[in-house]
Order: sequence, then structure tokens, then C-alpha cells
Amino acid sequence: MKPEHLKQLIEGKRRWTEPLTPEEQAKGFKGWYSSKYLPHFDSPGAQQYLTYRLADSLPTERRGEWEAFMALEDDLEKRRKLEGYLDLGHGACHLRDARIAELVEGNLWHHDGVNYRLLAWVVMPNHVHALIEVWQVPLGKILQSWKGHTAKEANKILGREGTFWEDDYFDRYIRDEDHLRRVVHYIESNPVKAGLARLAVDWPWSSARFRSREDLSARTLTHPGAERVPDKPL
Repeated sequence: MKPEHLKQLIEGKRRWTEPLTPEEQAKGFKGWYSSKYLPHFDSPGAQQYLTYRLADSLPTERRGEWEAFMALEDDLEKRRKLEGYLDLGHGACHLRDARIAELVEGNLWHHDGVNYRLLAWVVMPNHVHALIEVWQVPLGKILQSWKGHTAKEANKILGREGTFWEDDYFDRYIRDEDHLRRVVHYIESNPVKAGLARLAVDWPWSSARFRSREDLSARTLTHPGAERVPDKPL
């Protein structure tokens, strides 16, 4: 999205959004704001659908395949195109390594119930989807914590150096209960859609295996981290 269009979009969204309180601003929340290319919404209590990806998931040598959709003005359409392309599994796909997938999943669990509520997740070969309810820690700081820790540990495990995660991320706030159910279903069905599993519950790095097969919209999880209180907040 062109900078001038992104600025107009952010200004428009701010006009109909309830402003942050001074206390929320003091904690680092930003409301509607933009990174270099993408709009973001950061507010306590918001339920956010997040996508973040490995740095090589859009390979430079295949730029002709993805450059056009990354230039789309429509942020929702851009996200749809990006997610479809990520499902093709380009790049080294380090998250396919069970050691790295376990590291990333455990990192999502670590502050669940303290700084945010983790509602759904899936670790795909080259990207991660997570649905969280933001509590008292700004979204940008949550992503920074996830990426910083896992990048360092993953590089150590893999014996590599260099950038592990792409800097930016996509977020989309949840509008209502129906939207919530659809996003949970999309997240947990992603391995099936990508041809990696026959059933959502068959994929080992997903919230699907902690839910009833009859009710993928269930919001109470029983993952191992749910009973543990981290030693300190972010």
C-alpha cells in the first residue's frame, strides 16, 4: 500500500474508533497505526488474528510470483493472496522441523493467561497463525517477544545465523462471535487446506488437537501451558 493511502486509511479508522485512555497510552498501546507497509490495530481487550512468517517465505528469486499481490491496496485481499502463497511452502520451511515447531508453539503458550489469552494457533512450515485476546501488553511487544526468543533459539538449534522471521506481521481484529468462529476454523483447518494433513486434529502443532472434534469453535483449551503461570510478564 502506498504511504499516502496508508496514512488516509489510518486517519479514517481513527475517526470511528474510541480513543485510547491516557493509562492505555502510557502502557504503550497505539490504537490504529501503521508499519512501513501495513495497518495495525493495538488496543487492550481486542481479539486479534495474527499471521507472521519466516524471512525466506517469499523468496527473492520468485519475486515475479508474489510481487503483484504484495502491492495490492486492499489489505484483506493482500492477506488472502499472501496466505495462499505461504501455503505453497516456499523457502527453507524451518518450522517443519519438529524441534523448531515445538519451540514456537511453547513460546505461544508461555505468557498465555498472563499477558494475553491464546484462543487458537497453528504452526505451519513457513508461517504461524495465532488468535489472541490482548490484555495489558501492546501487540507489537507481544510479537517482538515471540520473534526475538524463537529466532535466537531456532538459529542455535539449526546451527545457522541471520534473519529468521520477517519483520512485519498481519493483524485483523475480530468483529463478532461469527467472525471468531470462522477465524478459528480457518486457523485450525490450514494444514488440511495446504494438503499437509487429512484432518485438522492430525496436525501436531495446532490448537485443533485440544478441542472437541464436534466443536471447533470451543474457546476453552487444555494445552499444557494453560495450567502454568509464567515466572514473570513480558
